[in-house]
Amino acid sequence: MNEDVLVYGAYGHTGRFVVAELLRRGFSPVLSGRDPAALKDLGSQHPGLDVRPAAVDDDRALDAAMRGVAAVVNCAGPFLDTAVPVAKTAIEAGAHYLDISAEQAAAQQIYDSHDRRAQHAGVAAVPAMAFYGGLADLLATAAAADWDAMDEIVVAIGIDRWWPTIGTRNTGRRNTATRLVVEGGQLVPAPTTAPVRDWEFPEPLGRRTVIGAPFTEVISVARHLNVSSVRTYLASDALDDIHDSGTPAPQAIDETGRSAQRFVVDVTVCRGRAQRRISAGGRDIYAVTAPLVVEAVQRLLDGRAVIRGAAAPGETFDARDFLEALTPDHLTLSTRDVDVECARTG
Repeated sequence: MNEDVLVYGAYGHTGRFVVAELLRRGFSPVLSGRDPAALKDLGSQHPGLDVRPAAVDDDRALDAAMRGVAAVVNCAGPFLDTAVPVAKTAIEAGAHYLDISAEQAAAQQIYDSHDRRAQHAGVAAVPAMAFYGGLADLLATAAAADWDAMDEIVVAIGIDRWWPTIGTRNTGRRNTATRLVVEGGQLVPAPTTAPVRDWEFPEPLGRRTVIGAPFTEVISVARHLNVSSVRTYLASDALDDIHDSGTPAPQAIDETGRSAQRFVVDVTVCRGRAQRRISAGGRDIYAVTAPLVVEAVQRLLDGRAVIRGAAAPGETFDARDFLEALTPDHLTLSTRDVDVECARTG
């Protein structure tokens, strides 16, 4: 098995977590990205790793950087700028493409522009294989299980604090595309006024006010699950942090580089009076992205994945098995079924 995995944006906050996770699992990360100086500095911390700088608009450099690798993990946002060209080059090189985008429009671009290309090349293109997007999509897929149609999926994302990285702030400024939800089985613009409700998260978060905030899980869920309505909510505490320009970047509190941030992603899937609820909790939304995307890389390369061209995480992997593989080192899982009619979110 070719163990060379190129990480584009390897020197970024999340990119460093991804490089570390690849090394921990025995892969050979190839360090790449747009900033040669930052790459040189990161390479000095990992002697022996291949360093291949490439600007996102330099086709020749991207071609050279991705030659001979088995997979490409794009960690360089804003993904509205990087996803399409990096995915195109990866697929042309015969490499699987994955990214960690929370930008709905970027994920949709991969689905729209690279599906046939990836199918023809015999590789997968999986956008949003991260905390935002991939985790909720896997949870919803696991909860849906044998249901072939659902009335509603509600994703509530609880974060006790959100210390944003520079990349998160840059992406927020760049991402002005209309946010989408699912209604009537179709992707439609989110309500102009974001809905607000209270949500009872599993511990350690408990009861929180949440606000409608559509991320990439809406796009991925809509791609492969037959559901009439999909809504995503985010804890108001986290939104307040993001909207405050004075909120600092995350600070490491352990040897792995993780922050003290705690999260719970709580997914409810409804069909008639039947309700299934599944939750995943853990620490540090940036750090947990690394085992999510690297687990996906490993499964693509060792044959434990269904390759469908450009595809959502839940249609590419066995969702339940995938999530359980990350438990308990990275995630804690809880599930329950309830015989009460789901309340529509409106």
